[in-house]
Amino acid sequence: MKTEKIYTQHDENKEWMNNLLFYRDEIKIMKGRVAEIASKNTSKDRLAQVEHFQNQLLIQRGQIDTLKHAINLDNDSIDKEIKKNAIALEHRSIKDHDTTRENMVAFEKNFSSLKLELNTFLNKRL
Repeated sequence: MKTEKIYTQHDENKEWMNNLLFYRDEIKIMKGRVAEIASKNTSKDRLAQVEHFQNQLLIQRGQIDTLKHAINLDNDSIDKEIKKNAIALEHRSIKDHDTTRENMVAFEKNFSSLKLELNTFLNKRL
């Protein structure tokens, strides 16, 4: 079992939560831009592409919620560990949250790809 320092995991969780807040804001902006395209062009082809992006943004928002939940669970585990024994926290380790880390990396990769795809679409339409 891989372990990591408590403070390292706590710091990583804080960073991830901040990143997820940023991504959530990005999704709001992206949704607005997609809505702008939808209002300007009602051809079936364009509306199908708009619907694709709307669906993808909903999926990404769901992923954010899932990741936030996993991070909150991890923070709960950290809090329980601290309450057990608050002495020498900087030297203590707990089970690494490698699954959450892998999921964050995958989310960020997918989000970046979607953002690039959407921006390419928008640049051709605006």
